[in-house]
Amino acid sequence: MTSSLMLRGMVGAIAALALAGPVHAESVKVGDLVISQPWTRATAGGAKVGGGYLTVENKGTTADKLVGGSTDAAAKLEVHQMSVSNGVMKMHPVEGGLTIEPGKTVKLAPGGYHLMLVDLKHPFKQGGKVPVTLEFEKAGKVDVTLDVQGIGAKAPSTQAGGAMTDHQHDGHMK
Repeated sequence: MTSSLMLRGMVGAIAALALAGPVHAESVKVGDLVISQPWTRATAGGAKVGGGYLTVENKGTTADKLVGGSTDAAAKLEVHQMSVSNGVMKMHPVEGGLTIEPGKTVKLAPGGYHLMLVDLKHPFKQGGKVPVTLEFEKAGKVDVTLDVQGIGAKAPSTQAGGAMTDHQHDGHMK
């Protein structure tokens, strides 16, 4: 094969990969739980908190709880919930952990349940990866990698949307 044909073939393969869209982390199975679509948003320089999002499916016959976790990217990783009270958006830790009932799927997403990474050690850059260890009451610890999407991403494959601002975060954000 001539070098010009090889070059055209490589260019075509690269173009096909680019058109395929973002690559998402593989699902992770631990016990009866399947964790999929782990992602986070890029953060501005100086940001002290970041959110983590994913889906947990319980294929077993007993409930389990996501009770927390850890990451080298932040001082703390907590399970949080967003709520609105008297027109004020608030986020707070989920006391006792987030239950994943048997046969059910729980989605951690912007605007609801999510992972809160507190006291970030560095900004998250779009296209990067953030390794975290999740801790479940029964299934134990599981390593997952969050894919870093754009600052205002609303889902793993979305690069558009608006970043949330002007909200209260019970002591973490003002």
